[in-house]
Amino acid sequence: MTKAYELTVLIHPDLETDLETPLGKVRDIVKAAGGTITTEDNWGKKRLQYRIKGEDFAVYVYLEVELPADAPLKISNTLNITDEVLRYLLVTVDEKGRTLLAEAAAKKQDDDSNEDAEA
Repeated sequence: MTKAYELTVLIHPDLETDLETPLGKVRDIVKAAGGTITTEDNWGKKRLQYRIKGEDFAVYVYLEVELPADAPLKISNTLNITDEVLRYLLVTVDEKGRTLLAEAAAKKQDDDSNEDAEA
């Protein structure tokens, strides 16, 4: 039984030129824990709100993953000691919230298209 999670990773800014190496390491960590990556989105280099490990910037990468029950602890323990990763956030996906957001977006799109048709 797997659950859906969102994993946001802040990668050291000096690694921006060769991002595939640290990203490959993060992917390997997820796969070694028995997980699968369903979506990956590189948000690019952004300024941090406060310094982390002496850095003002980080490369943000967002992943949607499917993980078995014991995987989040394994992933957290490994990411905590991974030098390339400044910070990470691993949270469960709120399926009800995601469904409501999708429905609200669809309703807004319908309303907008109806307004266009009336104009």
